[in-house]
Amino acid sequence: MARQTRVVLNCVGPYRFFGEPVVQACVENGASCIDISGEPQFLEGMYLKYNEKAAEKGVYVVGSCGFDSIPADMGVLYTRDKLKGTLTAVESFLSVKSGPEGLGAHDGTWKSAVYGLADEDNLKKLRKQIGYAPVPVVGAKLKKRGFLFYSPEFKEYCLTFMGSDGSVVKRTQRYLHSELQQTPVQYGAYVTLGGLGSVIKLMFMGMLFLLLVKFNFGRKILTKYPKFFSGGYFTKEGPTQKQMDGTSFTMTFFGEGYSEGQDPQTGKPNVKICTEVKGPEPGYIATPIAMVQAALSLLEDAASLPKRGGVYSPGAAFSKTKLIDRLNKRGVEFSVISKPEV
Repeated sequence: MARQTRVVLNCVGPYRFFGEPVVQACVENGASCIDISGEPQFLEGMYLKYNEKAAEKGVYVVGSCGFDSIPADMGVLYTRDKLKGTLTAVESFLSVKSGPEGLGAHDGTWKSAVYGLADEDNLKKLRKQIGYAPVPVVGAKLKKRGFLFYSPEFKEYCLTFMGSDGSVVKRTQRYLHSELQQTPVQYGAYVTLGGLGSVIKLMFMGMLFLLLVKFNFGRKILTKYPKFFSGGYFTKEGPTQKQMDGTSFTMTFFGEGYSEGQDPQTGKPNVKICTEVKGPEPGYIATPIAMVQAALSLLEDAASLPKRGGVYSPGAAFSKTKLIDRLNKRGVEFSVISKPEV
């Protein structure tokens, strides 16, 4: 298949089990490859193993081209481009709203989370092996919030987002700084939860999950009964059509930086901006939209891609392309909520 095409879209996860043979076949046979992985160990492992080979072949391997990393990674770049000045820090807040049928997702995503959390120690070893250059902090340092906190802006409890967005955005910012000499943006990712009842339910389920995921028998139980341990959210059948029709997402970005002519290395940030990315049901409607449009950007915006092939994050690969315009036309909408205010 890789010999007969220019780009392969790989939708089959968990990618730690099924992803590498596709990447290998694409690189060896001269085809670019896009996936929707949210598994940092797979994404960064492919960078370590195939980045140079992909560069030699002139092909692009771009991971995490679905929800939620396309909205997060491209949303940071959109916020940067809309600020008149130098953006130095962004926080994103993900909200997913459902209709009367509730939310639903397939257990493949659940399995990725189970095995990803179980293997965190190996991710640290992998990053040491890669030897990432540190990303410099420009401007005032972004303060880390607590793991769980109440947001007066949303009037809801929020918690640190446990997905891959933080690592994906950091890879993009490292690339843009080291290769294109752009100012790196600090980033924090969070998700809104709702009221106190939602917090108590999530904390109980979370503690049970973290306890079981440490042991082999616990992982077997978690993957065998996803519906029970996720409170009905993850199932082997996936969401119903009614659930998908009634679900949407909004990712809100609060950015701060320095106005034109102001030196980011001195003084406090003096300009703020708020943007958002919103779209339909994230896992099965927005993700295919993002993935297909990313593939079209690879094919049709070739002159705007990085000069060398390689293994890239979405923002690194598509920062100069028309991907955001493509997404806007197809229902994943980027917009400014409040214009830059000094």
